[in-house]
Amino acid sequence: MNLPSDLKYTKDHEWIRIEDNIAVVGITDFAQSELGDIVYVEVETVDETLDKDEVFGTVEAVKTVSDLFLPLSGEIIEFNTLLEDEPEKVNADPYGEGWMIKIKISDTSEIDTLLSDAGYKELIEA
Repeated sequence: MNLPSDLKYTKDHEWIRIEDNIAVVGITDFAQSELGDIVYVEVETVDETLDKDEVFGTVEAVKTVSDLFLPLSGEIIEFNTLLEDEPEKVNADPYGEGWMIKIKISDTSEIDTLLSDAGYKELIEA
């Protein structure tokens, strides 16, 4: 199981990379392996400002459709358009080309509520 130590994680199986005041968000290696082959990623919230834990999109796999929850409050400023034609990038490279959105963070104190790689590992092994 690939859990980069430089990322933050959520109980909803998303990873977050903080770059200044921008958060890059995707789903974890664990989440993509549980979902199976991903066939579609839908995010229709670009340019919207949402609160932490609001649904920002969905990911559709062969077996199921899952909601995607915003890990930090802020404005969704970018969607990874590569996923429109190649949603399988989420399976192949969840921490790289498979990223989903970028958020302009509105409340940096929320970063402290995210899990470390060790905390996330405890969650998925429980």
